[in-house]
This record gives sequence, C-alpha cells and structure tokens, in this order.
Amino acid sequence: MQIIQGTTDFTLSQKSVVTIGKFDGIHLGHQKLFDRVLIQKKRGITSVIFSFDPVPEAFFGQKAVKGLMSKEEKLAAFEKMGIDVLIEFPLNKETAATEPEYFVREYLMKKLQAAVIIAGTDISFGNKGAGNAALLLELSAECGYQVEIIDKVRIGGEEVSSTLTRETIRKGDMKKAALLLGSPYPVCGIVAHGRQLGRKLGMPTVNLLPPVEKLLPPNGVYYSYVWFQDRRYPAISNVGYKPTVSDGQVVGVETYLYGFTKDLYGKEITVELLDFKRAEKKFDGVEALKEQMSRDIAEGMVFHGLS
Repeated sequence: MQIIQGTTDFTLSQKSVVTIGKFDGIHLGHQKLFDRVLIQKKRGITSVIFSFDPVPEAFFGQKAVKGLMSKEEKLAAFEKMGIDVLIEFPLNKETAATEPEYFVREYLMKKLQAAVIIAGTDISFGNKGAGNAALLLELSAECGYQVEIIDKVRIGGEEVSSTLTRETIRKGDMKKAALLLGSPYPVCGIVAHGRQLGRKLGMPTVNLLPPVEKLLPPNGVYYSYVWFQDRRYPAISNVGYKPTVSDGQVVGVETYLYGFTKDLYGKEITVELLDFKRAEKKFDGVEALKEQMSRDIAEGMVFHGLS
C-alpha cells in the first residue's frame, strides 16, 4: 500500500476509486464504504482512501481527539483490506480554506483521476465544510466521474458513527461497541516488560502500552481475547495506569492468557476487549490483590466456558 502524507503534491497515473472521510476508526458505516471501494477495485482501477491529518475535530477544536484506532492499527487494517493508496491529507489553515469545487477538480480529478467517488451522506470537505454529497453529484456529469452516496448504517434505531462508537467505549459498554464495529474492540501493540508482579504471584501477564492517541475504555477488568500469530486465546485484561521509563504514567492493558506458556515479550499481539467485569480498585496489600486476581481469573474461565 502506498502512503501519501504531509503533502498536497501527489499524482496517480491511472484511474481510481476514491472514498473520502475522517476514518479515525473502522465501524460498520466505514466498512460499507470500503466494501464498495473494493468492488470497484476488482474492475481494475486503483483503490484510494482519502483521509485528513489531523482529523477535523482536532484541527478545528484545537484539542487532541482520542481515536478508535492508532495510526499503526489503521495502516495495518487498510493494508489487510487490499487498499492501494492511503492519503493523509494535511489539514492546516491553508488547506482548510480550499474552496470545495477546487478540491474536487484539483485533488480528486486532476491528481487522483477519480473515476468513482464513494462517500457517506454526511460527507464534508473544503472551506467551512461546504463541500457535500450534493456538490459531488452536481459536478459529476461535468467532470466525468460516478458518485455513490452510501446511506448511514443504523443499529437499534441509532446511526452508527465514530462519535457514537467513542461514547460507547468511554462508557465501557464493549458489547455495544462490538455491534457498532462489527467485531470486538481491539488494542494492538508490542508486548512490553512490566513489573512482573503477576509472574511473582503465580499469574503471569503480558503488557501493552498503547499510544496516547488510542481511545481506551474506563479503567477496570475486562473479559478478553488475545490474537497471536493468527490464533485466538481466551484471556482477561486489566486497563489501568502503568509506570513508564519516564516520571509520568500511561494507561496500559495488562492481560492474563488462559493455558498459555510461551514468552511474548517483544511480540505483536491484539487484545480484544469483550465485556466489562469490574471497576479498578486499590488493594490494601499484595495478598488482597492476589486473592482478587484469582477470583477474576476463575470468573473469566466461566465466562469463556473453560470450567
């Protein structure tokens, strides 16, 4: 997959199918767009995802926005789909002021040679977000491209969106999050060394320290799965603060895998958070912690049907 980032100077040499959006994660609505893109790709044209960096909420709101996926997770997902080109269009004062018609003619037509443009009903681009689905349709005959405007996906009467998905995860409702995403909420990364307290207590765990831009649910214990080398292992995870090499702290994901004895340090894994078990709490001492970990692990075995 070709990645174009940090520049407006890009050109494709052949016709493409382009989908435009924020794509800070991949929920069912996004998947519907990507499915249409990949259908067009089978017809022999280049598949392009056109996203923005930073996402508009972060740029216009002037504050950090926690994403449903880290950059690494997103790149891996797009590559796995078979996307040919990912554009992370630089969003700044100059580019944000681009007139919508110029955006279509210069970037989509001239630079990307878009034969097909696929977008959701809420597509917004260009100066003051004036570019929308109606404009794409209006210019299509003159510019010679096809347009597919995809309706919102609805679950239980609610429109599936990144905003709804983020709110759901912030509440710790991982079952609903899985419905919105089409699969359990993942946290990917390289297993890092921890304090090895779990190992000392006879319950060895693995630690992930996600990047700060990754949205995590409330601190607490979650039933989970771990994917490693295309195999899935039942597990139970704790989301909470972890010491780092600096004086600060970051929220990490510490996980116990049932019946797993291999060394995972330095290995890439994915933890899927399935369901909230209990909130984080402080213990009086190591013995109290060990007793609670034992109860959590035992209840996790029941959850996974292991006992």
